[in-house]
Amino acid sequence: MPQIPEKIHELTVGQLAARSGAAVSALHFYETKGLISSRRTAGNQRRYHRDTLRRVAFVRAAQRVGIPLATIREALAELPEERTPNREDWARLSAAWRAELDERIKQLNRLRDHLTDCIGCGCLSLATCVLSNPDDASGERGSGSRLLVEKRAGERKTVEQGPGEQREEGRREEEKAAGCC
Repeated sequence: MPQIPEKIHELTVGQLAARSGAAVSALHFYETKGLISSRRTAGNQRRYHRDTLRRVAFVRAAQRVGIPLATIREALAELPEERTPNREDWARLSAAWRAELDERIKQLNRLRDHLTDCIGCGCLSLATCVLSNPDDASGERGSGSRLLVEKRAGERKTVEQGPGEQREEGRREEEKAAGCC
């Protein structure tokens, strides 16, 4: 990793990329998202304050644990523009993000558990599948064709599935009889 003399207080985008391990395009993206800032020289070249190295490290560490860039930007906005995030900042913010990460872990565990069931069935029905239709209110009562037991076999009734989609209820009964779900 190239060393930058202490007397240099500003870095070019290439120096910042080399020191931080982030691609130049990523640094430009971070700047457009308000995560880091630069000043422009008379020749319109970007110059970054040395503290930007710590900000980039902060952003990348937060991204690695799954924190969205918008949340990272909000956290950095609480800090003074030129101040380097420190250990206390990270501890405070990571504690606040812990509940969000715990919820995401729970969602991933549920997804993993349902994935096994879905692969066993193979239907991926948009109307009843817990993977492709996770917010289905009827899903709490059960999944797949078990919901159709409530309907009489062979009854045909038009049912709304989603925006602009309709199906005949009886057709789903036929799928059930064929072994789907």
